[in-house]
Amino acid sequence: MARLREPDPRTAVVAAQVFDRELIEAIGQHATARRARQHSDLPQHEAPIGEHDDVAIPRGEHLQGGGARRSGVPRPRPADDDLVSLEALPREPADAIVRATLRHRGQDRQMRIGMLTGGGDCPGLNAVIRAVVRRGEGEHGHTFVGYRHGWRGLLDGETMPLSIETTRGLLPRGGTILGTSRTNPYKVDGGSEAVRATLAADRVDALIAIGGEDTLGVAQRLSTEGVSVVGVPKTIDNDLSATDFTFGFHTAVQIATDAIDRLHTTAESHDRVMVVEVMGRHAGWIAAYAGLASGADMVLVPEEAFDIDEVCERITHRHRRGAGFSIIVVAEGAVPRAGTMVLADGDVDAFGHVRLGGIGNTIAPEIERRTGFETRVTILGHVLRGGTPTAYDRVIATRFGLAAIDAVHDGAFGTMVALRGTDVVRVPIADGVAELKTLDDRFYADARAFFA
Repeated sequence: MARLREPDPRTAVVAAQVFDRELIEAIGQHATARRARQHSDLPQHEAPIGEHDDVAIPRGEHLQGGGARRSGVPRPRPADDDLVSLEALPREPADAIVRATLRHRGQDRQMRIGMLTGGGDCPGLNAVIRAVVRRGEGEHGHTFVGYRHGWRGLLDGETMPLSIETTRGLLPRGGTILGTSRTNPYKVDGGSEAVRATLAADRVDALIAIGGEDTLGVAQRLSTEGVSVVGVPKTIDNDLSATDFTFGFHTAVQIATDAIDRLHTTAESHDRVMVVEVMGRHAGWIAAYAGLASGADMVLVPEEAFDIDEVCERITHRHRRGAGFSIIVVAEGAVPRAGTMVLADGDVDAFGHVRLGGIGNTIAPEIERRTGFETRVTILGHVLRGGTPTAYDRVIATRFGLAAIDAVHDGAFGTMVALRGTDVVRVPIADGVAELKTLDDRFYADARAFFA
């Protein structure tokens, strides 16, 4: 017997995403159930549904105008065109409609799935690819095709085969075997049409897009245009909404912390001020975490414009109290207060972002000129993206990959996987790219407690 149960609205956990259109329409229009005991005056099959009732639909019964009626003939499996998203289930009135949680019989069909990595690379990308293929091929029988160099691969039709065999040994490897780029198909004439044409030509049923705000922004637009896509959030900046952390961030913080630890000894030996520039275009998560972990004397982040005079005053105060050196951590997107310094304009990429890097070289001479203390700069830059992922990022990336292929298998398109506490959940891609997740004020206040 197929059994449909209304889920707890506090959890709203949906176990399935694709249902028989006839079943959905019948529930939405008539919402009947077997409640003969409560409604003895009505035929068993016509008893109205209650807001907390289960719905039992025995195999071999049709749901028609008056509810569940026995036809004596097994219902045929619906064609693929008759399978619809759970979002098609009527929601009004909410207390009268059963939210289905039964995966449709026959949903476990094999699919051909495309996968790409876009934007900047980061440790953990290969772990996602490995996990997707391992479960997708090994448990579900799906086949995979990898698109090279992000969205550019879909524009140019450049692919590579992905299988359990070709993805062995990827867990500790940094970078991405698929390659990546910052290509934006919506900045190319006919770009979105070309993407859809490539997917159709390659007989791809669904696409997994692994990337940050820009890559997932494209995925979201394609989803609204009918492409079956699931997203995996990736960025060392940790600035994507709807997820507590992204893989790659932990590794970047560890690399930065190790580097700053090493700079402590050379700064102390030479009585120098060391300015350490880390990545972070719009959000100062890396700078704040690494600065707090390494005992930096000041952290400058994009969320709060800095006053160069205040920076110099704090350094001078620290040295007057006997300190012979200082460590200043600055995110690449940090900006001075208006009128205090002049910054050079940078080039713009395909997504409209200014190419950053070099704020450390701007403020270091100012510090030395205003304080008289010898000042040196270390720009970690792309070092933060490279190398093997930490154990934490390997685990998170692997869990994201497993959750992503499960979402595709369940037909949960238009969603991305996300970390909430210790749980990996599904959220709309739109929620992930709606706004940037900037540095929490309370966390930055904790870091400020240790400023010079």
